[in-house]
Amino acid sequence: MNTSLTFDEKYQAIVRKDSDFEGIFVAAVKTTGIFCRPVCTARKPKPENVEFYNSPEEALINGYRPCKVCKPLEHENETPDYIKELIHELNDNPFLRLKDYDLVKRGLEPNQVRRWFKKHHGITFQAYQRMLRINCAFTKILKGTSVTEVAFESGYESLSGFNDGYISIFGKAPTESKGRTIINIDRFTTPLGPMFACATQRGICLLEFTHRKMLENEFKELTGKLNAVILPGKNRHIDQLKEELAEYYAGSRKYFEVPLHMIGSAFQISVWEALLKIPFGETRSYKQQSIALNNPKGVRAIASANGFNKIAIVVPCHRVIGSDGSLTGYAGGLERKKWLLDHERKHSGKTVQGKIEF
Repeated sequence: MNTSLTFDEKYQAIVRKDSDFEGIFVAAVKTTGIFCRPVCTARKPKPENVEFYNSPEEALINGYRPCKVCKPLEHENETPDYIKELIHELNDNPFLRLKDYDLVKRGLEPNQVRRWFKKHHGITFQAYQRMLRINCAFTKILKGTSVTEVAFESGYESLSGFNDGYISIFGKAPTESKGRTIINIDRFTTPLGPMFACATQRGICLLEFTHRKMLENEFKELTGKLNAVILPGKNRHIDQLKEELAEYYAGSRKYFEVPLHMIGSAFQISVWEALLKIPFGETRSYKQQSIALNNPKGVRAIASANGFNKIAIVVPCHRVIGSDGSLTGYAGGLERKKWLLDHERKHSGKTVQGKIEF
């Protein structure tokens, strides 16, 4: 496959600081000898002073140094080690209450921790801790532990305080929670940018890049159809997913084995299950998928169902292309779709058939 982006398209992407191109290319500046990721906030150089490379490694080989502002040798929005340690500690002990004093004792700046959680999870560090405690409390209540016992185990000084906190998250009192489901959520970084993963006890129900415009609607659909609430917390399926994704990006995994919990109409699920049958390193057209499904609704219905797939990469909607071999819409961005197809062909050993164009 040939690179299809023009110089001007790449340059306009760095001017916009467009995160859709994260992991697709880096920009090197001849006058400074530095290379940056597309989203770098440093002052943009003149076009005649810019060279583009497909990877940081290429830029390094050509004598450029990594930018100290955007740090292109690190994944975008990489979770710092000190945040990873905090999250791990809280997952192991959800009832632990870490206050500013405790953070300072660990050599951490409380404001820095708060800013990170607000930026990447949309909530404060204290709110994150409360949600973990409520998550654990919810599970215990469903298993039959009394509300009073759970309230005081959770660190609340009064039953009314626990009830108020519980209702603010679940919308119902603890005594009315029978039948309610928890969907666990985790945010992690990949070579193509940060992603959210959601899972029930049955399996993965969502895997999306964090910039996905439909994310809020997808969250609402999941919580509505499953009578659920989305909360951070450990989930064995998410742990398995992250391991398998790392192997996929390394080129050593061609098939995912993590259990899936697909949420959609019967027709949508049939389309997504058909996607799982497209082999690694191969592509299918929407028409071929329609024929395979013996689908009376036509190609547009197949394309629409593909667009509503909530489990990116694992349910490989990126392997469906136009009948003429051209790339078509992809929620993660066409550059990511091209990267994924290039990656799979490279590691499958198969030759490219047809054309792949924008």
